[in-house]
Amino acid sequence: MACAITYDLLVTIFQPSSPLHDGAVVIQENRVAAAACFLPLTVNPVVSRELGTRHRAALGLTEENDAVAVVVSEERGQIALAIDGRLERDLTADELRDRLQSLISSRGTGTRRPATPVYEH
Repeated sequence: MACAITYDLLVTIFQPSSPLHDGAVVIQENRVAAAACFLPLTVNPVVSRELGTRHRAALGLTEENDAVAVVVSEERGQIALAIDGRLERDLTADELRDRLQSLISSRGTGTRRPATPVYEH
């Protein structure tokens, strides 16, 4: 059963003591469709060695389908956005919001296939 997405729900899922903490949350049509998901890792040989599993999973997922992945570094709190196998790093919250709004608005123009956001903490 899918749950309506809320700030409190996402914060609860990603608490270190939560059994759902590890893995990704899949959001479809403004609802949490799945949590604690393991994603395919990128096999791109030129990806920086400084990127960990979380970022490699975001890249791998977006290489294989039309998903958009938001990644937050647990160590530094830095925000990254993965789209089409590319990573936009060190975004501010405002930059992320603007970028996601741009992607959502482009959905209606047919310039990009409908995206399924995947949030991985």
